[in-house]
Amino acid sequence: MFETIWCATSRKTKNGVQLNEEEKISVIDAIKGLTENVAYQYFEEDKKGSIKEGKLANLIIVDKNPLKVEIDDIKNIKVLETIKEGETLYKI
Repeated sequence: MFETIWCATSRKTKNGVQLNEEEKISVIDAIKGLTENVAYQYFEEDKKGSIKEGKLANLIIVDKNPLKVEIDDIKNIKVLETIKEGETLYKI
């Protein structure tokens, strides 16, 4: 997930090739692209995609805030815990 966000925000490939920089998007737009927008595409925005009362508690806890690290550090963010429908499925 974070490698996808990094690619969208840096426009670099895994091999470091710089793609069209004019196509970069913000970190928040990249996160929304993998959360809210996906839920909308699947007609599940009423129960998934964001954290609100009444929605499923599907979320991850990470070791760094992707909105506050350097773009090149986003790909190194680690998932510490995965929660689905309020239950922990994975935890370091």
